[in-house]
Amino acid sequence: MKSDSSVSSGRPPLFRRLAAVLALLVLSPVCAEYLIGYDSIIGRPWELVSGLLFLAPLYGTVAVLIREVARRTGRGWPSILLLSAAFGLFQAGLIDQSLFNPHFISDPSWSQERLPTLVPAAGISVHHLMNFVVGHVIWSFAAPIVVIESCVPRLADRPWLGRVGITVLLVLYALAVVVFFHEHTRNFMASATQLGATAAVATALAAAAFALPRRPAAFSGRVPPPWLVGGGAVGVMTTHQLAPAGWSGSVLDVTVLSLGGCLLLFWSRRRDWDRRHALMVGGAALVVNTALSFVVEPLGGHTSLTAKYAVNATLMAAVIALLTWAYRRLLHTGARTTTATLPEQSVLAIGGDRES
Repeated sequence: MKSDSSVSSGRPPLFRRLAAVLALLVLSPVCAEYLIGYDSIIGRPWELVSGLLFLAPLYGTVAVLIREVARRTGRGWPSILLLSAAFGLFQAGLIDQSLFNPHFISDPSWSQERLPTLVPAAGISVHHLMNFVVGHVIWSFAAPIVVIESCVPRLADRPWLGRVGITVLLVLYALAVVVFFHEHTRNFMASATQLGATAAVATALAAAAFALPRRPAAFSGRVPPPWLVGGGAVGVMTTHQLAPAGWSGSVLDVTVLSLGGCLLLFWSRRRDWDRRHALMVGGAALVVNTALSFVVEPLGGHTSLTAKYAVNATLMAAVIALLTWAYRRLLHTGARTTTATLPEQSVLAIGGDRES
């Protein structure tokens, strides 16, 4: 008979939860910064690996903490997306201030993408706003969360960390914020009005996440098969990534994202929606960026094409392997478990989980 205290108390084993946390800590920055292959270090594998030491505390900690808050409070994906938007705006508007800095990157492409939709009174490019915030919502946080949860479906609705673990992540995130803020504001600082407005909007998004109902009612009705949902998600995300940097492109981007989001919200409220559908949407985000990375020119233009394509191909192979394994895990454990609600036992088992 097993004597593991986590088993006797109904909590998943510590090592499984920590493995899931570590996987999300790594996948989040990889999805946020590496898959699309825009950075000049894309052809230098060792720099990519060492970069995770700085990017995991900035991106990965947030992904884990958003997930923990949602699962501990019994909230679903609408709350996760709103919290992701809040942190994405916090990142782009307050930490690195790329949302406002006209010279954030010393590359002509920065101005070419920024100027066509620049709103001078606010100092914000609508194109950049869409790219940064939507990019963080989908690739930095939401997609990595759904993919890793699909890899551990038996733990998907459960908290993974206790008070000690959450405290450690908060400290790591705070340190990362200090480092990146100092690095990116040495030569530029947004105005007090810009910083205040950004903080107010981010706070409002976070508040809205907690104002949503904890347990939305599920409705009867059919939903498209998972492969069709995934194909639609590929189309929506590809359109977002390739939308031209002008007002027409921004209108197209907002329209397609809004229609896609409304369809997802509509379908996910139905009882036939299951984890396979969610994985197809999250997996589509990873596939789109790894596919586009082969045609993205790294900043600076001095990257070895052989090294770039080798890294692109390696990341593509890793993404396919990860998504295949996640899908097989869902089939093995029963993919029809809903992603809409948090089981009662998960909420009741939260309080005493202190060992991680």
